[in-house]
Amino acid sequence: MSDDESTPTPAPAAETPVLATPPPAMDLFSAVKDVLKKALISNKLARGIHESAKALDRRQAMLCVLSTKCDEPAYTRLVEALCTEHSIHLLKVDVEAKTLGEWAGLCTIDKEGKARKVVPCSCVVVKEYGEDSEGVDYILNHFKGGQ
Repeated sequence: MSDDESTPTPAPAAETPVLATPPPAMDLFSAVKDVLKKALISNKLARGIHESAKALDRRQAMLCVLSTKCDEPAYTRLVEALCTEHSIHLLKVDVEAKTLGEWAGLCTIDKEGKARKVVPCSCVVVKEYGEDSEGVDYILNHFKGGQ
């Protein structure tokens, strides 16, 4: 006689389902942060007016992110004109230049994971999106008029 036949098997305990919290719905700011992070990892960002203007004029850009809180009107007009002339997507975000600089990686990260010494940046150009992500899809749908 084997052990399987002589001992009764206890019924498996009812497992309580663990409810995983669904990821938060993607909004424009989180999509921009995601796209900038992926492009930064693949080293395909142009940050600042000089790098951005060169990338826009050479038609290397896929997306241009411009802060609406830029103080210099000539700066804004130049970026808008280059994007319009070369049919490049321009996304104006309502954030401070320091926040955009932090998103673009123009800062140092301390031991606690907080950004220190953030350099302000009013314009960031994405030359390539890097890997496909939900943020890229959200932004492309935004330009198609889906949002």
